[in-house]
Amino acid sequence: MDPKLTEVSQLFERFKAACTRDDINTSTNLLSQLKVLLIGFRSLPPLFENTPNSVEELIIARDIYEHAVLLSVKIGDQDAFERDFFQLKPYYTDAGGRLAPSPQEYMILGLNLLRLLVQNRIAEFHTELELLSPAALENPCIKHAVELEQSFMEGAYNRVLSAKQNVPYKTFDYFMDLLAKTVRDEIAGCSEKAYDYLSISDARQMLLFSSDDELLEYIKEGHLEWEIKNGSVVFQKANESAPCKEIPSLHLINQTLSYARELERIV
Repeated sequence: MDPKLTEVSQLFERFKAACTRDDINTSTNLLSQLKVLLIGFRSLPPLFENTPNSVEELIIARDIYEHAVLLSVKIGDQDAFERDFFQLKPYYTDAGGRLAPSPQEYMILGLNLLRLLVQNRIAEFHTELELLSPAALENPCIKHAVELEQSFMEGAYNRVLSAKQNVPYKTFDYFMDLLAKTVRDEIAGCSEKAYDYLSISDARQMLLFSSDDELLEYIKEGHLEWEIKNGSVVFQKANESAPCKEIPSLHLINQTLSYARELERIV
């Protein structure tokens, strides 16, 4: 085996061992070293040169970036997830014909769809769906994300929250928790505009919490402007939007007439 490929393989084994024991500092340091070493392989994207060990290099690079994506989920770093996913994606698309399918591909594609949904990037969500094959769309990981998006768009927030009980992989829990917060923030924003106050019981049901303590913790963490008075949650009305500035209509009319006269001269 090529010495550089051997070095990457050995370092990758150390990286996987560090991930298994949840040694985040060692994992991130080893991942940085691996990414630097991968730069030396001309068989990898975007060059895709046909080197003697190109297939082995593509496979190990794909494995490294898949583990990098999963590490970003473990540490809750969405920016790292996005970077690592875009580095991984060419191995699923451009190099797909040269490699056997990865057993982790659909799980990671499903995680990316959940990330886009959590970040409310719905247009990108549907763009990614358009790029998937019919077989991929039938995979449970992809179907899970699609059903969540449909429930979210329909406002069926109870279905969104209950979907956490049926995730295809435990790894999905991170984005499901973020999605639950997004849903509750959406409901909270509507509630404080629609009501002056709600009883704690009604607010708990409205925000889909199972206990009053969960509701109070939610208020403490993200809505300090709300007040608890006499068994009710009192909403602070959103600041009235600033009055619109008066449109300088006369000035606009004169300017438009001036443009018209200039156009007549040109014609």
